[in-house]
Amino acid sequence: MSGKRYDVLLRLLLVGDTGVGKTCLICQYANNEFYDTHISTIGIDFKMKTVNINGSIVKVQIWDTAGQERFESITKQFYRRAQGVMLVYDICSRSTFDSLPKWLSYVRQFSKEDTIITILGNKHDMEDRRQVEYLEGQQYAAKNNLKFFETSAKDRENLQKPFHDMCDAIISMQEAKSSSETLSDSSTPTVAVGNIVVQSNQTDRTQLIGDSSDSEDEEQKVELKFNSLQKWACCGIL
Repeated sequence: MSGKRYDVLLRLLLVGDTGVGKTCLICQYANNEFYDTHISTIGIDFKMKTVNINGSIVKVQIWDTAGQERFESITKQFYRRAQGVMLVYDICSRSTFDSLPKWLSYVRQFSKEDTIITILGNKHDMEDRRQVEYLEGQQYAAKNNLKFFETSAKDRENLQKPFHDMCDAIISMQEAKSSSETLSDSSTPTVAVGNIVVQSNQTDRTQLIGDSSDSEDEEQKVELKFNSLQKWACCGIL
């Protein structure tokens, strides 16, 4: 009997320049923790959170990536595994906003075609130091057909909605894909082989997140892979 306590396993990835608050966002969202001191992420880190999305119990793996260039070769391999990616910038830092095209190009290049992408402006609590207007972020997101939010990791303002909406969008997309492929299967031509009737061109659904048979194995392997990457990252800064 399976000991799985969730219906769906999702993998989210946060990317952006160093210092934009990716770690603070994840710690606040997953554990209700906030740290004023900035400690740069070395390579990659992750948190887990279980949430209810439209009646489904969803376990979310949220991957926190280092923003420094020397770690980009490490973090790029995680793009392919993510169903959703958040591009984070600091509303008090024009340069982090100007870096969004670079991060978006990485997502387009290394992620799957159906990856859900969201633009997230952090540090909304520091309005007096704002360098990037809300409308600028909104227009950039609209230009690239992406969702956009501003939030604050410090005071949790509008923190839940970006994550909830991304999880909901991923699940809805996967359910639509599953329904479409089920209809496709039902109309698949049959071929008679002797007295046996078989379907040709069976559809492979092993990549559907709602039907992933390897989710338990993934959860068991994720910490081992994380530890391995941490060693790799540390070697990169020696």
